[in-house]
Amino acid sequence: MTTMANPRTAPAASGQKATRFSSGFWQLLWMIRGYYGLMALAIVTGVLNQGATIASAALGAYMVGQVAVGATATDLRTPAVALGAAVILRAVMAWAEMWIAHDLAYRILAELRGHLYDALERLAPGYLIRRRSGDVASAAMADIETAEWFYAHTVGTFVVAVVVPLLAFATLGVMHWTLALVLLPFAVLVAGAPFVLRRRAARQGEALRADLGNLNAEVVDGVQGLRELVAFGSQRRFLANLESHSNRLVRSQLVYGMRAGIEQGAVVAFMSCGMLSVVAVAANHVSRGDLDPAYYPVVITLAIFVFIPILAIANVAQSLGIVFASAERAFHLLREPAPVTDAPGAIPPESEVEPRVTFTGVTFGYPGGGDPALRDVSFEIAPGETVALVGHSGAGKTTCASLLMRFWDADAGTIAIGEHDVRRLPQRFLREIIAWVPQDIYLFNTSLRENIRMARPDATDGEIENAARTALAHEFITEMPRGYDTVAGERGVQMSGGQRQRIAIARALLKDSPVLVLDEAVSSLDTRNEQELNLALHAVRQGRATLVIAHRLSTIRSADRIVVLEEGRVVEQGTHDDLLAHGRVYRPLIAAQTEAAHRVSIQ
Repeated sequence: MTTMANPRTAPAASGQKATRFSSGFWQLLWMIRGYYGLMALAIVTGVLNQGATIASAALGAYMVGQVAVGATATDLRTPAVALGAAVILRAVMAWAEMWIAHDLAYRILAELRGHLYDALERLAPGYLIRRRSGDVASAAMADIETAEWFYAHTVGTFVVAVVVPLLAFATLGVMHWTLALVLLPFAVLVAGAPFVLRRRAARQGEALRADLGNLNAEVVDGVQGLRELVAFGSQRRFLANLESHSNRLVRSQLVYGMRAGIEQGAVVAFMSCGMLSVVAVAANHVSRGDLDPAYYPVVITLAIFVFIPILAIANVAQSLGIVFASAERAFHLLREPAPVTDAPGAIPPESEVEPRVTFTGVTFGYPGGGDPALRDVSFEIAPGETVALVGHSGAGKTTCASLLMRFWDADAGTIAIGEHDVRRLPQRFLREIIAWVPQDIYLFNTSLRENIRMARPDATDGEIENAARTALAHEFITEMPRGYDTVAGERGVQMSGGQRQRIAIARALLKDSPVLVLDEAVSSLDTRNEQELNLALHAVRQGRATLVIAHRLSTIRSADRIVVLEEGRVVEQGTHDDLLAHGRVYRPLIAAQTEAAHRVSIQ
């Protein structure tokens, strides 16, 4: 049996090859490559299943006809044995078809999920900032799951719906050519109805899946922001908005259902007319002596089974608008160009990278236009040096960290680590040599031990505890009932802001990378814990290039050098004392912060 490609190791580019197909149908069909053996086996078992079903029904009808014209038990012995064999074959093939078709479907779905995650990893974080997480989750899970209908109930069923009716038609033609002729136009109408309406079904399916994605996004927003909704008394407003999205989805569903109902009614009408025509023509042939009366029930049975496979594919086709729209949403993610890509032939350097970070004339503007976030930014962080980026909100501090991590590429200028332009380094290697503590901490819904170990999966429990001690996290972790096995909760909901930050710092320290980026890493700590942590980090920073983004004066003063940003430009550099004495921007910035802290202390 065909083996499944490992979806986690399959290159993302393989998912992108589907871009040469413009519709969900062709993209889904392309994914069958590599599974032709399973697909052929599913089709063969489907044909045998339907063939055995028709044979069973036809033999049963033949025996009824024989009895009606006076056949004896001896005359029925042979068809009875054949009927028993057909029934057994049908049971075995029905089981085999169901198993093989779903085996094929679930293998392809697993591969699709792997490609989709690779695409999300390739697109993060730039693309994900432009999409709502609930909508992306809907594409990654619900839309992929919808494709199961295509692989398990459509592709093989379609082939069966062509082969089996042809065999039934051929048998009817052998009995009398007019039987096949009178049935043919109605079979064509039944098969063609879904294809006539397929464009409308596709448009309605796209609208339905888009509305469902928007509703999912609203629900995710409501679940994640439930505390804020309750705190500000906004439940009714949120529910009204949710009801509006829900009503929009209901309208799309009603439109889709109305078209499906019309399609179903037309199919049933055509099938009924076809059956009536065959019944009338066959009865006429029997009355004229052109057809043996024993074959009359066989003719009716074969006519029914001409329509059954076609009707099955017609019923499936009613849902194909949603299936193809879902596929298009999922493959749209695979087609999205990555914000950054590895340079051709990029390989990790053979020698150890010097922990020196250099920004030279860096200019960058976020996609979508607007003023550049950074303009001609230049500064350097020497090995063992800690540089703090300061400035008003929106000055470009976090943008510098994002460009260093290559979440985006600079529009002009260069960023280097050691002697290496970061754009010439493989992204995976670049992320390995940088340890990052972001401003918005994300903890996974697993144990604190595993949240820290994420930085280095082969780390021992002792190494994890040492990192936690340095980050001042060990004490509060051990005070918890389950210690390091305590589950953090989704997004770390079980932890306070300061605890989440210390877990994130422990994670970064465990990584032991030559470059350390701390983006407001201690903003949620109280003054005592912040001072203790800064003392602990002082030893850790030795030999590393450390970039600190901070607003708090105590954190800024712990840096060896300070780079002041204003409207995306470097306007001042120097030590705290130098800038306090001579800085045009830094001095009022710190004075305002000191005054605000003084007012708070008085209160």
